[in-house]
Amino acid sequence: MVRAAIWLASALLAASAAACGSSGSSSSSSSSAQQPAASATITSGTTTGSSVRALSAEAQSAATGDIPDTQVFLTYRNPSAGYSISYPEGWTRKGSTSDATFSDKNNIVHIVIAKAGAPTTAGMAAELNHLKASNSTLTFTTPKTIQVKAGPAVKSTYITRSAPNQVTGKSVLLIVDRYELSSHGKRATVDLGTPKGVDNVDAYRMMINSFRWL
Repeated sequence: MVRAAIWLASALLAASAAACGSSGSSSSSSSSAQQPAASATITSGTTTGSSVRALSAEAQSAATGDIPDTQVFLTYRNPSAGYSISYPEGWTRKGSTSDATFSDKNNIVHIVIAKAGAPTTAGMAAELNHLKASNSTLTFTTPKTIQVKAGPAVKSTYITRSAPNQVTGKSVLLIVDRYELSSHGKRATVDLGTPKGVDNVDAYRMMINSFRWL
């Protein structure tokens, strides 16, 4: 799985470089992990509904290892926003109501609920292109329609690069699976972010399939 994530990162970065050449990314728990700079904003007025800011890693945060097979998961219930989802015990939870983030250093899960219609592949592509206009490091795969336990969803994978560490000059690539689901006029945007070289594929698949509308 690590090899697959690295291959995806390399492919997306190569595509980004080529494009540049032709024109001249209800339980709560707390931990000591540093809060990520992953707050989101929702803007309205687009034909696709909501636009949620892309996740970005922090170069000063140590890369977190894979979520182990023995990891205990808790259920976060959010009656106000109308959903529940499983998350790893010990992760920091930040935010509430319609905007929540779970994190363990640069392992980041971000969920935003907004009033919007059913997602479309074209709509997600437009949203990611809009984010790319203000974040030159962002590259993404073509959105596709898939099925998760909660119903139909639209998925894309995007990559963002953090600002360089002021001491080492190194930056962190964050690989994010974005899912959009809808029910009764509400849309959930779920971003599951992993630093390059970390394998959270199985755990994140379980998490997105644990998502339920209440």
